[in-house]
Amino acid sequence: MADVEDLDALSAKELHDRAIRLAVHRGDVKFLWKLMSEIPAAQAATGDLERSTSDLLHISSLLSDFALAGDGKVAEALRPFYLDYLS
Repeated sequence: MADVEDLDALSAKELHDRAIRLAVHRGDVKFLWKLMSEIPAAQAATGDLERSTSDLLHISSLLSDFALAGDGKVAEALRPFYLDYLS
């Protein structure tokens, strides 16, 4: 397991990429599904309430967001989620 301090030094994008790679390697569908369910809350936390509401109503939006969850403000909002999983 990686040290939390070392992980915390990584960018949100690096955390996202590592968490996704680890989950795919492990076949951890539960983590991937939980990530998808966390994205609307992360979007709401960044002030994007319209997108958050839309995502709750449209699973196709979640799938698209899943692919982009390692970028920008949403990735930053998901840092604690990635840190917890990787540690």
